[in-house]
Amino acid sequence: MPIKRYLLAPGPTPVPPEVLLRMAMPIIHHRAPDFIPVLDEAKKGLKWLFQTENDVLILCSTGTGGMVGAVNNFFNPGDKVIVVNGGKFGERWTKICQAYGLNVHEISVEWGYSVKPEQVEEALKKVPDAKGLFMQSCETSTGVYHDIEGVSKVLKNYPDILFIVDSISALVAHDIKTDNLGIDVHIAGSQKGLMLPPGLALVSVSEKAWKRAETSKMPRFYFNFKKEREALQKNQTNFTSAVTLIIGLNESIRLLKAEGLENVFKRHARLANALRKAMEAIGLRLFAKSSPSNSVTAIEAPPGIDGQAIYKALREKYGITGAGGQDKLKGKIFRIAHLGYADTFDVITAVSGVEMVLKSMGYSIKLGTGVGVAEEILMEE
Repeated sequence: MPIKRYLLAPGPTPVPPEVLLRMAMPIIHHRAPDFIPVLDEAKKGLKWLFQTENDVLILCSTGTGGMVGAVNNFFNPGDKVIVVNGGKFGERWTKICQAYGLNVHEISVEWGYSVKPEQVEEALKKVPDAKGLFMQSCETSTGVYHDIEGVSKVLKNYPDILFIVDSISALVAHDIKTDNLGIDVHIAGSQKGLMLPPGLALVSVSEKAWKRAETSKMPRFYFNFKKEREALQKNQTNFTSAVTLIIGLNESIRLLKAEGLENVFKRHARLANALRKAMEAIGLRLFAKSSPSNSVTAIEAPPGIDGQAIYKALREKYGITGAGGQDKLKGKIFRIAHLGYADTFDVITAVSGVEMVLKSMGYSIKLGTGVGVAEEILMEE
């Protein structure tokens, strides 16, 4: 019998059957009248999800396309910007900014830690003419949730700075109020908390950022946010729409609305807490030393055991696909997501799989220890 598969990676995440069924409907033309109400529904649903009055652009790309657009639509070569770099995706901000000729000042955060607001304040004082601050809300590579709320308070004293946040793996799992936090460019992706296949980048843009866009001379063609906004006002996208994904997006948002945003956030926090406590109960250490994310948990491999081997054994023996460590963390950690279409028994499956894999590798463990801890937490309402 083929191994039954369990997708517990931080992206792509599982897609609910209701969404798959909606996407199985016959394709419609993206310029035909019957697509107009589809995109109109998506526009309104995304504003609800992002907790914003801003336009939310819908791009046919991965989340990285949204990150690129956040750079080449609002800045000019030579502009000074500040980047919070605490992992592989913080590094990605730096690389994108440098690719477009920006002058980057990095706030280097030790991997496993959240940035401190005072570090941002210090950087702003060192670079008083900075045009923007780039950061993640969740640094997926380390399982850390950055203190965007604290950073937001600091930035209230710096009204000329654009606040640009990658929430690709955090939106839905965390209560991120775009407008209340003053996020000027807020980026998400379809294949994470939104419970869709990869292929959409979603970008909320504030009026402050649109004003800055008027002075940007960066080259752009596909990721031209001004043209996307103009098309969106007509319930279109600038280029060919990802019709099937947008139909699925509407179904995903309907499911989230039926659950209620507060309940969605509580569910993610509950699942994350159960997995963390279970891992600690079997003697494992969490890699996130501060502010662990409710999207994904990074777990240190026990001494003498390769984290990549744990990740590989979970997939090959038990059909559980999580994620390994990246860059300098490769072999040192493994990661389990509890994001999007995730529930109680996804966590139970993950914990039991980890226990069995570790025992087979010679790790001293009483099977069921972590499972029991997780069950106690998950039974609580």
